[in-house]
Amino acid sequence: MASIQGMCARIGLVTSQGLTVTLKQHYSRFLLYSMLLFSFPAITLNIGADIQGMGAVAHMLIPKVPAPVFSVIVTAVLMFIIIRFPYQKIAMILKWLCLSLFLYLIVPFMMHQDWAEIFKRTFIPTLKFNKEFLSIIVAILGTTISPYLFFWQTTMEAEDIAHGKKSIYVNKRMLSDMKTDVNVGMFLSNMVMFFMILTTGSVLFTHGIRQIDTVEQAAKALEPLAGKLTYLIFTLGVLGTGMLAIPVLAGSQSYMLAETFGWEAGLDKKFTQAKSFYVSIIISLIVGLSLDFFGVSPIKALIFTAIAYGLTAPVMIAVILHIGNNKKIMKEHTNSKLSNFLGFTTLLIMTVAAFALIYFLFK
Repeated sequence: MASIQGMCARIGLVTSQGLTVTLKQHYSRFLLYSMLLFSFPAITLNIGADIQGMGAVAHMLIPKVPAPVFSVIVTAVLMFIIIRFPYQKIAMILKWLCLSLFLYLIVPFMMHQDWAEIFKRTFIPTLKFNKEFLSIIVAILGTTISPYLFFWQTTMEAEDIAHGKKSIYVNKRMLSDMKTDVNVGMFLSNMVMFFMILTTGSVLFTHGIRQIDTVEQAAKALEPLAGKLTYLIFTLGVLGTGMLAIPVLAGSQSYMLAETFGWEAGLDKKFTQAKSFYVSIIISLIVGLSLDFFGVSPIKALIFTAIAYGLTAPVMIAVILHIGNNKKIMKEHTNSKLSNFLGFTTLLIMTVAAFALIYFLFK
């Protein structure tokens, strides 16, 4: 994850432009449009699942108001915030809600654990070759190494240069700072995910709760086992992460469109400065919201989305590796041997997992 996001960040720094622009300038239009075609359905489903999940947890806090009503309110609030405020200002405020996720680092230590077994199984997993197991493996890989994040990371680095936050001349200090930023972010992301899995196993699985189909079930299952405070913090965490994630998802999609068709783009621009960009965000939010009325569980939608990311990511990783080693694009800042080793290892693992899942799906 760190190696791929690091490559994307370096591409943004060196080229001073988004990944879509690089694809348009140096690769075939077929590849570019294929990336858009495969990315958009998964991103839209992801937006819809997040909106639905936020509506569901808000309904748990105020049961008198139906969950779909909260979903509409959440969507309207997000539209207003995204159009009215720069993303950096939104993120600075809402990121504090995400601190609730660190609760997952505490809960496992509040319960009796066989730490020797946990340590062992962390490095020696039990592997099963069937559709269910491989679906979750591909989903975990897909939700960790997601194509939309490739576009987002590259564009954010390029925008920092465009707005004068970074020098237009790439130097070792910039690359070192970028690498540290990406590595710390990826480490914290994976640490939280590890403890989420551990908490789920400790709190839910060991108490006989083996099937979670809705956000409400997840939250209510936590309350009697880990306390009301845990239940409340879980709810706030879902709302906070959704408020942060949806602008990234919708923004990534709109940046792809804007860079493909030459629109003005930027979450720091006013609506009148980038109308097409913001209209595409509004449309993606409305389409995502509409999924709430088709009776699709947000839990299942998130799993389907993650699997879709996992199946499509290998192609995009291969493209990023090619760009990262292309001297015509990257000049003297091509991938290091370590980046290539980690990148090709990631590509191999995700490709094998994807083909194995496809095999078992059609077996």
